[in-house]
Amino acid sequence: MKLIWTEPSVEDLRSIRDYIARDSEYYAADVIERLILSAERLMQFPRLGRAVPEAHNQDIRELFCESYRIVYRITGERLEILTVVHGSRERG
Repeated sequence: MKLIWTEPSVEDLRSIRDYIARDSEYYAADVIERLILSAERLMQFPRLGRAVPEAHNQDIRELFCESYRIVYRITGERLEILTVVHGSRERG
């Protein structure tokens, strides 16, 4: 299984890091590391997360890490991280 971070998901990580770093550089780095490690676990267990109910597609899944949702898609032997959002953020 190959893990691919899409450009939007990389930007999400940057935004999360920047937001948390306003208060603590250390905590920002720690949160980002935990998010990345959680996503990397998917390479061994791709169906670890649950299907995203509103997607109506069993291959679009989400894994929760603390208060963040890591949304990913399984495509053959690839896992694409689509977005990382705070669980309390409203989706439009």
